[in-house]
Order: sequence, then C-alpha cells, then structure tokens
Amino acid sequence: MSDIKIRRTVETDIPTVLKMGDDAVSWLVSQGRTGQWGEKPWTGNQAITQKMHARLTTCEFYLAEIDGEPAGALAVSREAQPYVAVAEEPELYVQFLITAGAFRGHGVGARLLAHARERAEAWGVAQVRVDCYAGDDRKLVAFYVSQGFAPIETFTVGEKNWPGQLLGYRL
Repeated sequence: MSDIKIRRTVETDIPTVLKMGDDAVSWLVSQGRTGQWGEKPWTGNQAITQKMHARLTTCEFYLAEIDGEPAGALAVSREAQPYVAVAEEPELYVQFLITAGAFRGHGVGARLLAHARERAEAWGVAQVRVDCYAGDDRKLVAFYVSQGFAPIETFTVGEKNWPGQLLGYRL
C-alpha cells in the first residue's frame, strides 16, 4: 500500500466525508454500538452537512488519501468543544477524526493524529486535546491512549447524557 497523503479538504470533498460517516454509523450499528453516532446515515442530515461545511472555514480540515482513494478526515482548531473544560494554555483541538471503512486498521487514524501533532508544532503550541465517545466498550478511548493521549476527565453531554472522555497529548 502506498503512503498516506494528507491534503486540505475542499467543498467538493464534503459528500465523501459524509459517506465516511454513513459507513462508520453502519459499522457501529452492526456491532450494536449505537451510542457514539446514532443509527442514521449522515448523508441527507442537514445539521451534519452544515457542520462539515462550517469546518471548511472554522477549522483546518484535512482529507487523507491512499492511492488516490479517500481514507480518512481530520479537523483541528484552536477552540475546544463547548462541553469540555477550557484549556489553561493555547492548544490544538482535534474537532473531528474519521477513517473510511475500507481503510480501517491501516494506520490512517494514527497518521492523521500525527498530522495534528505536526500542526500543533507549526502553531507553536505544546498541547493537543481531543474528546471522544466513552461509552460501550471504550475502544475509542483505548485507541487515543494507544496514540499517546492521556485521559484528563470524563463528562456527559445533552439530555441523553452522552458519555465522553477528554484526552490530552503533550508535545
């Protein structure tokens, strides 16, 4: 397999990112893990579509490709999600990370997180934070820990008490 190439996401990539979300939701549902992203496809969901379009201007939004095929996406910014504690120092915050189903297990997520750390260095910040779904089997939390992130705090979001984990990485 060729190297993972990372480029800035453009407007015409949004349907591809939504398709990655559709595939991820389908995969999670097939495992009985509906707590993270629900049970409905992203394509056709106006709120999710708008959020992805907004990331083009509010974040650095990247698409990973392997042999020209979309393999994952990453969005980073200087702003944390509103439901986590404000950082005490400047940071890079991973707003979004997804791997295309066809490339699950091929190191795409790890490479995109490495890219996030590279961007943090370029920004001159020493902290990278990310939050993720912390319910069910906590496999997502374990993934971030395997990438060098350390748990900071747990939290819940919304009326459904969506369980989350905030993690950090020091450069």
